[in-house]
Amino acid sequence: MKNFSRVLRIALQFRWTVAGTFGFSLLVAILWGGNIGALYPVIQVAFQGSSLQTWIDEEVDKSRDSIANYEETINKTQKQLEHAKPEDVPVLEHRLRDTEFDLMAEQKVLATQERVQPWIHRLLPNDPFGTVVAIVVCLVVATAVKGLFIFASSMCVARLEQKTMFELRRQFYHQALRLDLTAFGEERTSGMLSRFNTDIAYTTAGLKNLFGSALREPLKMIACLIGASLVSWRLLVFSLFLAPLVGYLIRRLAGSIKRANRRVMEEITQLYGVLTETFNGIQTVQAYTLEHNEKKKFHRVAKECFDKSMRISLYSSLTKPITETMGIAMISLALVAGAYLTLNQETHLFGIRICERPLDVPSLLVFYGFLIGATEPARKLSEIFNSIQAGLAASDRLIPLLDMKPSIQAPQNPRPLPERHREIRFEKVNFSYEKGSPILHEIDLSIRFGETIAIVGPNGCGKSTLAQMIPRFFDPDEGVVRFDDIDLREVALDDLRGRIGFVTQQSILFDDTVFNNILSGRLDASEAEVLAAAKRARAHRFISEQLTHGYETNVGSGGGRLSGGQRQRIALARAILRDPEFLILDEATSQIDLESEQLIHQALEEFARDRTVLMITHRLASLDLADRILVMEAGRVADFGTHEQLLSRCGLYQRLYSIHFQKSA
Repeated sequence: MKNFSRVLRIALQFRWTVAGTFGFSLLVAILWGGNIGALYPVIQVAFQGSSLQTWIDEEVDKSRDSIANYEETINKTQKQLEHAKPEDVPVLEHRLRDTEFDLMAEQKVLATQERVQPWIHRLLPNDPFGTVVAIVVCLVVATAVKGLFIFASSMCVARLEQKTMFELRRQFYHQALRLDLTAFGEERTSGMLSRFNTDIAYTTAGLKNLFGSALREPLKMIACLIGASLVSWRLLVFSLFLAPLVGYLIRRLAGSIKRANRRVMEEITQLYGVLTETFNGIQTVQAYTLEHNEKKKFHRVAKECFDKSMRISLYSSLTKPITETMGIAMISLALVAGAYLTLNQETHLFGIRICERPLDVPSLLVFYGFLIGATEPARKLSEIFNSIQAGLAASDRLIPLLDMKPSIQAPQNPRPLPERHREIRFEKVNFSYEKGSPILHEIDLSIRFGETIAIVGPNGCGKSTLAQMIPRFFDPDEGVVRFDDIDLREVALDDLRGRIGFVTQQSILFDDTVFNNILSGRLDASEAEVLAAAKRARAHRFISEQLTHGYETNVGSGGGRLSGGQRQRIALARAILRDPEFLILDEATSQIDLESEQLIHQALEEFARDRTVLMITHRLASLDLADRILVMEAGRVADFGTHEQLLSRCGLYQRLYSIHFQKSA
């Protein structure tokens, strides 16, 4: 409930919408109870065959006669007390108290009748049939007005649901952009998508039912219970004797439904994972004829989701029978007690005063009407019970992610970077993704401004991790990475990353035009600057000549409508437009054709002047661009020097060079 209360606080920010929801729901409840209460005068007319004017006049006369009789009885009893024997005093005092209580009750009834009497004479017809017609017309009009209020309430609830969903999605997306890469590795894309789609939908659906039926129906119940209490509040309390048992059973079911919903949401996350893997790897699935295996995997996860969903259905199906059975039991209890009191004209039950004056048949029937009117909202509440519990379970999965603190924290008082750095230093840097599995060990490294450094080594030796320390995608577990003498953790992330260009092995392009993809390198760049960057990246020619709409061509999701070489050149143009003082190339030419590689190398050779370049590569051609080469092995620096130095002294470099030389040959 703590997490769902966070969602409620978001919803309560929209004060006018919440106020409208509550106000219209309250009006619906008043009309609901008023329509049932309107049955009383109809029953009176039908039973007695006289007009309400005649009936109210007779009731006023009866009350006045009763008051006179009570006053006379009180006077007689007081006189008897003056001459009573000691043993008779308790009986007479008890009779006096009861009579005084009856007198007070009758005086209250008379006061109400006298207030209502002029309005009945003034507003209602004099004949019985006309009275019934007038009341029925009022009921129809009231029902129509109630329908308008229900419509207005539903629109307010829908608006509140959508605005809260919008705000949750906005916060989720902003939070996702703040999270570091480790969080995406732990949650996986499928987990993030499941929370964004399923959990937010369940949460806001629970909110919708909470401000909709869960607000309106209890108000209708309260209106009916108030109406019943006006007839006889003690009989109402007696009728609700079983209510605590109903509450206990519902509470037990609530816990079971919430846990079951949480398990279903976890299975939905697994389902998203299977779908994401299959769709992203559809070429591999079809190439290796893995369709049957993927079908079995999907069936297993979907079956788990089905089984857990059926458990929710089981618990939800129990809610309605329990509420209906207990509701009928309470009405039956009231029916027996009310019948006894009315038929015997009693005011006491088991020695306890239940009503102030004996109930007549019309009053008892209206009392039953109010109780039945209260059970209808209870039935509707049982139908939305599961949705609210699902919302609670979903919020327990959603809110912790919104509260997750990224491990890469921006400094409170960031230090400014110099206009041009002199060097980048790694000092005793250690790092691991998981405790006990170190990736980098005691890295000591200095890269001078303007140098082009190539990093080589076997797969999994920590090359990419080392490069990703510079834009602070990861922070060292131990040690420091510095620009000159400034710890990168003391620098604002925007300032740091604004100076870095990044091109990876599989450059991701956005589902947008070529122009906008290049422009994302620096959003305030002019059209001329975008075109110049494309020319420097050797991309202008193919964009202009080979793409149907030139720079306005949509590249598709992930740049899927372009070849690998075209994607890389657009990604390089994006980095060039940024005009970074530090460029990181992570296997940027490893999966492209020879012509594209040569074009990119030409672009890099020009662009690398007066800036620092860090290249992770296995290509011999890329090594020709490097001033020095860093050799890594098992997360450590094996050697660092020029190509000639490494060939003469580093056995690992000699083996790597020999292998790639043979492949190139």
